[in-house]
Amino acid sequence: MTADAAVAERVRKLVYAMAPDPQGPAEDSQRLIEDLGFDSLRLMELTVVLERSFGLPRYKPEQLVGVRRVGEVIGLIATTLAAEDQS
Repeated sequence: MTADAAVAERVRKLVYAMAPDPQGPAEDSQRLIEDLGFDSLRLMELTVVLERSFGLPRYKPEQLVGVRRVGEVIGLIATTLAAEDQS
């Protein structure tokens, strides 16, 4: 398993574990609010858990605005990790 695949799988597991209304295995196309039942408080909690789990700096609200699906969460984490590696 590649590092990117390992990150994606870890993100999926965290999202699914925290989802108020999980429906089947977490898939990249699932919407956080409509499909998995996240509300604004749960989304903030998910953000904190992901930041701490991956050792990331705090995200700003404007960085999270367009993140609506599991796959977009994975992309955000992977992009941030890649930027951290290049620093």
